[in-house]
Amino acid sequence: MQTTFRIDGLTGSERPVKRWIKHAPTIITVGIVAAFAAHGRIAQPAHYNDFADHSAIFGIPHAADVLSNIGFALVAIWGWLALRPHRNSDRLRAGWPGYRLFLIGLFLTAFGSAFYHLAPDNGRLIWDRLPIALAGAGLLGVRGDTRSGLRTELEAIVLGLFAVGSVAWWVITDRHGADDLRPYLLLQVLPLILIPLWQAIYRAPRSDRIAFAAAMALYVAAKVAEVLDHQIADTLGFVSGHTLKHLLATSATAAIVWGVTRRFSDRGGRACE
Repeated sequence: MQTTFRIDGLTGSERPVKRWIKHAPTIITVGIVAAFAAHGRIAQPAHYNDFADHSAIFGIPHAADVLSNIGFALVAIWGWLALRPHRNSDRLRAGWPGYRLFLIGLFLTAFGSAFYHLAPDNGRLIWDRLPIALAGAGLLGVRGDTRSGLRTELEAIVLGLFAVGSVAWWVITDRHGADDLRPYLLLQVLPLILIPLWQAIYRAPRSDRIAFAAAMALYVAAKVAEVLDHQIADTLGFVSGHTLKHLLATSATAAIVWGVTRRFSDRGGRACE
């Protein structure tokens, strides 16, 4: 037996899908967790804390890497001011606990990452990774379905605790000489795969889909820039890859917030119908 849902906004057509499609996110999650478990520990790259940026402004070391975090705080403040007034609306109520955790994590990332880049080492890296993990957990708490407020609040709490635990796991394993980033990386991989799937299942507005597709592209570009930190610095001269990563990642989070705020504009509202 088949059921149907409408892929609205992009095609406007109805496509039959099998009823089990709503279980696909769970199946995929279990598969990814199993793959991570089979792979074995994923260690932090050697010389991870050796960044190409050595600029100094007003006595601030690694100034470009430090100051480029300001954007995260600005996007978080924008998102909070734009979305919180609508937290009880039908278009946001189910997703608000997740978005709230995402915005809090994003705001804290600005300070945690800036603190880390002032003097990069594994001790300070904890305060960079923790808020990033919270932001990733927040995105996993956003689906677009009509779950009750209590259920979404509980899920946000559980995801937040997992985020804290993922960083704690890395810290503990690192202190025992066998650091393992798998739980932390899981919070970065899952949103990229599950959110587009949830958007299809729960008929997300077109603006949400376009915004998250742009965010995914920007995030992938940010990770590439991070890996090519020194090469980009040597080639361009005026900016390092890690600084560029911060700017691209900020743009990715801005795209997500923009997509949600579009729900409450006249044009965005029609896309939701």
